[in-house]
Amino acid sequence: MTLPKHIAIIMDGNGRWAQLKRRPRTFGHIKGTRVAKKIITSCSRRGVQNLTLYAFSSENWLRPLNEVSFLMRLLRRYLGRETDNLIKENIKFSVIGDLSQVPSDVCEAIKNAAESTSRCTGLNLVFALGYGSRQEITAAVKKIAEQVAAGQISCDDINENLVSKNLSTYPTPDPDFIIRTSGEQRLSNFLLWQAAYAEFYFTEVLWPNFTESHLEEALKSFSSRQRRYGKVSTDVNLEKLSN
Repeated sequence: MTLPKHIAIIMDGNGRWAQLKRRPRTFGHIKGTRVAKKIITSCSRRGVQNLTLYAFSSENWLRPLNEVSFLMRLLRRYLGRETDNLIKENIKFSVIGDLSQVPSDVCEAIKNAAESTSRCTGLNLVFALGYGSRQEITAAVKKIAEQVAAGQISCDDINENLVSKNLSTYPTPDPDFIIRTSGEQRLSNFLLWQAAYAEFYFTEVLWPNFTESHLEEALKSFSSRQRRYGKVSTDVNLEKLSN
């Protein structure tokens, strides 16, 4: 099976799952965190190089205050409990996104987890937190404009590679494969630039019900696809034979 070098997952459906169980939305988030742990470990042991999880979007700050506060506490608790396990599994942890609204104790937990796992050489695990792709691209444009204004680069130096290097995801490679659970079929402001040539996989399964078997099914789907990048099938097949 051909594995993606970078899987990105939009973990959707926690609230709906809880509502179906006639439980509060927070119950769904707790179950979703447990599922995330299993999927992270599974990707690591399968040899996936990069995994980005859409943990909290820039728009999620608009949710009710009690739910946002609970999610922040849940993240702090997760990092406090799981950092040692990440080291054990040789998983390097980092975060992308705007952390300006994230509580200081959560930022401290993020910093500790990132520093503690910085020497790990296995799976590169990225949490997108307070993340919005349009905001990320806008920030990259501003940084490039400042470089031009300072005379560090000229307008002729601006190309796709330069833009990519000014995004928060750099130097993590663009995702090969984006999975979204819960039946929704949109990116929701997630990795818009980076997803240009990603393969997509949408499933009706709500995130708290997503298992390693569902991951295996998704990976089989990816492995069966031919990624042409604008070329025709015959050219792609010839390249494979020459390699």
